[in-house]
Amino acid sequence: MHSAQLTIDRSTSPARLRYGDGFNAASWYIDRHLVEGRGEKVAIEQAGARVTYGELAHRVGQAGNALLGLGLKPGDRMLMVVKDCPEFFYFFWGAIKAGIVPVPVSYLMRARDLAFIIADSACRAVVYSPEFAAEVVPGLATARTGARGLVLEAGDGVLDEVAAASPELAAAPARPEDIAFWLYSSGTTGRPKGVPHRHRDMPATCEHYAVGILGLGEDDRCYSAAKLFFAYGLGNAMTFPLWVGGAAILDARRPTPDTTFQTIETLRPTAYFGVPTLYAAQLQALDAAGEGGPDLGSLRLCVSAGEALPPDLFRRWKEATGLEILDGIGSTEALHIFISNAPGDVKPGSTGRVVPGYEARILGEDGAEAGPGEAGQLEIRGGSTTPGYRNRPELEGSTIVDGWLRTGDQYVRDAEGWFHYRGRADDMIKVGGIWCSPFDIEARLMEHPSVLEAAVVGREDKHGLVKPEAHVVLSEPLTETVGAEPAADALAAELVRHCQEALPRYMYPRWIRFVAELPKTATGKIQRFRLRA
Repeated sequence: MHSAQLTIDRSTSPARLRYGDGFNAASWYIDRHLVEGRGEKVAIEQAGARVTYGELAHRVGQAGNALLGLGLKPGDRMLMVVKDCPEFFYFFWGAIKAGIVPVPVSYLMRARDLAFIIADSACRAVVYSPEFAAEVVPGLATARTGARGLVLEAGDGVLDEVAAASPELAAAPARPEDIAFWLYSSGTTGRPKGVPHRHRDMPATCEHYAVGILGLGEDDRCYSAAKLFFAYGLGNAMTFPLWVGGAAILDARRPTPDTTFQTIETLRPTAYFGVPTLYAAQLQALDAAGEGGPDLGSLRLCVSAGEALPPDLFRRWKEATGLEILDGIGSTEALHIFISNAPGDVKPGSTGRVVPGYEARILGEDGAEAGPGEAGQLEIRGGSTTPGYRNRPELEGSTIVDGWLRTGDQYVRDAEGWFHYRGRADDMIKVGGIWCSPFDIEARLMEHPSVLEAAVVGREDKHGLVKPEAHVVLSEPLTETVGAEPAADALAAELVRHCQEALPRYMYPRWIRFVAELPKTATGKIQRFRLRA
């Protein structure tokens, strides 16, 4: 049955995925493992609990039947405001198997933003963890769409319905091109956008990146500090391990150095997925711990995305742990990473090379393709990119054109095919008539031992000319004075000199602002538009 749905030819690079006329992704990611004898193998593990592939298939069937029994119909949207837990798997795959379209969204959203998404998606129900009721309930009331709230608890919640439902559920008929689920963009520049994805999109990311680049297999245990509700975490901690028959390691807690190190020590993942901000904080904790630091010996892979990884952060992590961080770039629209470094093939400071199965090009301001060493906007095309946006037809002629996705990122490709990040297109700064990459300044600042994080934006000086301004988070609090000079002034001057020593003269920051934290999206991307406000 399953071989008729999908066959994979790995004799070529990229691997070829051939679909039958019918393909419901839940059959492949869930039911296939029973046919292949993994019923007793652990699929999900978290502190104090394990779920086997057999139990997972049982619960997915129950969840799908429960949703149908509650009146949802194939094609209906179902919002998910759910923490990282097995129930996320049950309802996501149960919905897809029943033909219902799950829409995971950030549980960090406030009621106002949830109300917008409830209305924009025209969802029929919102499944939510009880911890998030304080925002979900008023969000439902504000939206006034008639969507039903289904809380994940017994009694008045939906879990009793699931427990009473049959686990026997035939997969709803679907084609590879049919919409399986939606995500919402993380909103680096404003309100989130609905991004539909097809049944065939998940296999493309899993086969081309998880298998083709990372080499994940059945023995791997995947732990993602990035959560399931957005594209990066959805792949890392759910679709990747389910694709290869591995195990997903879950932790519902907010990711901090303490919580991530504890999870790695106790649950022993082999693949760890983080973001640059967290790697920087973890390095600070490792430095403080000295020889009594955590045991990271189970890890064979460390991956980073969300923001470009500064080369100094790569170097320090490798010195501290012996592990390379594989930096890459992906997007909600592409579902996961499409340019990446690879194990044993890393260029520090580079985002890597194109993942087989994808195409990438850089277009200059004149619309022509840029040559090696020339900056321009990155566009990509591949088997996992969204077919379009929800309620945003204007973007389908400007962001998605002839199958090419305009990422909004400025890049340079060198003669060997490595891609080098230069910042978001709307973050680039023109100083003295020369385009300036904020990332280059940020990377230099982060080489200073006093700097934990940095973000650079353009700011007008008293003459109305745009110059770089740096917002800096320090590794340690400032003392009050250094000699007779305020410590902040002394350090700011030192950081300016630090930049001037290594960067072109026009690129040094004219202002240094010390801040407690940088504004970020839930995926860890810095919201520079808020710094410019």
